[in-house]
Amino acid sequence: MSEVREKAALAKEAAAAMIRLTTEQKNSALLLMADALVREQSSIILSNEVDIKRGRDNGTSESLLDRLSLNETRISGIADGLRQVAELPDPVGLTLESFDRPNGMRVEKISVPLGVIGMIYEARPNVTVDAAGLCLKTGNTVVLRGGSAALETNRRIVEVLRGALEHTDLPIDALQLIEDPSRSSVDEMLRLNGLLDVVIPRGGASLIRNVVENATVPVIETGAGICHTFIDDSAAPNMASDIAFNAKVQRPSVCNSMETLLVHESFAASGHLKTIAERMLAANVEIRGCGRTLELLPEAKAAVQSDYSTEYNDYILNIRIVESLDEALAHIRQYGTMHSECIVTENSGNAARFLQEVDAAAVYHNASTRFTDGFEFGFGAEIGISTQKLHARGPMGLPALTSTKYRIYGSGQIRG
Repeated sequence: MSEVREKAALAKEAAAAMIRLTTEQKNSALLLMADALVREQSSIILSNEVDIKRGRDNGTSESLLDRLSLNETRISGIADGLRQVAELPDPVGLTLESFDRPNGMRVEKISVPLGVIGMIYEARPNVTVDAAGLCLKTGNTVVLRGGSAALETNRRIVEVLRGALEHTDLPIDALQLIEDPSRSSVDEMLRLNGLLDVVIPRGGASLIRNVVENATVPVIETGAGICHTFIDDSAAPNMASDIAFNAKVQRPSVCNSMETLLVHESFAASGHLKTIAERMLAANVEIRGCGRTLELLPEAKAAVQSDYSTEYNDYILNIRIVESLDEALAHIRQYGTMHSECIVTENSGNAARFLQEVDAAAVYHNASTRFTDGFEFGFGAEIGISTQKLHARGPMGLPALTSTKYRIYGSGQIRG
């Protein structure tokens, strides 16, 4: 039996025990897991250094290495995420609806775990902990398959978390890590119908496309982030600069960072665009611009059409000058990935149109797209950011990892 099938079978068996757990038992396990991460942070960092060195030797970009890198501060933050999840309400076992039928039957709709969740993701090792915490809190078991770039880090993290589970009421096999780094392990997971109840991909466009196109197991699609910020003609210049800079520079390697800055021609002509561009250039951001942008910013490179559909995850920014809100909306419709979009404006009517007409999981007025995040939304952590429209959309916290079932109470009723 392959590693993938064997570990999925163990997770499936553990799922039966998870259903019986109380909220207190699950929360206690999360807190012990958080404490173990902090206690074992030195060994986790040593494993992480192996991955970082291998990545650097292989020519991995510094922005992607940043996604992979762990230190004491980041591990402490990851552990705090588990503690926050423990404090959140348990979404499992809630009575969502109840009603009586004319024949005397009582019907209740309750929330239940999804079951066994397969998680396929790339470099960020914090996802390993986030996924484990969210799945276990919701009574699910989880089979993790992280990217090869973080293999040593993920292996050590899961060893630490499973070690903590040995001292709890949760079955240790509820948490599994696939260590086979080959593409075949992913392909096998996508077809484990009967063992996995759902697969959630989290990573770049090619990973997500492969999962969506080839899975026979149901998929919750998390999307690539080609995010835009539109600076309207009435935007407050300092606010616009701060939001744009934060959206691009604060952490460019993540999916909610900005890839394209759309600027109203009046705002651009006033000199404010040049101020923003100078700030970007000082932060080592490469600017690629449309023809009108090049006239104002000779330091920029000419953008080609494919640039607008590229998720850089790097210090690269497209700038396009538009004549109107309508042109900005049309650009977002053409190139956006329904992730996160922002308008900076003092015009309430334009803000209302943008928020209503842009089809995305998160739309912002006068705030950075970097806030599209389960932690920032108060979810403690997230399993991913869904850009699809069925079951869940946006940052997926605890409720997104539940399904429903009906319980019917009768007294001998039969259907005629």
